[in-house]
This record gives sequence, structure tokens and C-alpha cells, in this order.
Amino acid sequence: MATDAVRRSRASGASTGPLARLSTETKHALKTTEFWAMAAVIGGILIAAWYVGDDNGNGGDQFPAVRAWLYVAIVASAYMVSRGLAKSGSREPYWAEGDDLPGGRDT
Repeated sequence: MATDAVRRSRASGASTGPLARLSTETKHALKTTEFWAMAAVIGGILIAAWYVGDDNGNGGDQFPAVRAWLYVAIVASAYMVSRGLAKSGSREPYWAEGDDLPGGRDT
């Protein structure tokens, strides 16, 4: 909601006041620790599935690829949900001047 000073400025035709109320966005995904933690967990799952085998020698796999990829899918899905929740609650409103807006005044 605009303040009284902003309303008066707009009514008088002065262009010094804010023109639009915008909001910031969350950090880019590669800049978050959650992304790198997810990448490390997925790497660990895949390495464990590759490394762990049957110690008894009967040809059975103790950590089959199907289970490993299921865990990778679960971790990736949880990451996507957490990013969605982070983005949904990340609004920090601010007032933008004409120069900040697309198509605004060129200086």
C-alpha cells in the first residue's frame, strides 16, 4: 500500500516516487547448500550401489541398482519440494523506481 507522500507525489505529477512494488526471488539453485548436499547424497547412493556387493559369493546383490535409483528419485523429489517451498515463502517486497523497471527511463 502506497504511503500518503507517494500518493501526493503521484497526484502532483512528480515522477520521483516509486512506480511499482516488486519482490525479490530466492537464490539460484547452484548457490544453495541444499543443492550441493543433494548432489553429494546422490553421489554417495550411486557409489554405494556400485561398491556394495554380495560377500557370500552366490551372485546376489545386497544393494541392487533398482533400489539405488529409487533412493535417488526420493532424494531428488524431496529437493524439488523443498525448493518449491523456499520459493513460495521468499517474497521481500520493495519499491522500484522508473529506472529499475523494464522499459523504464534511460539515463
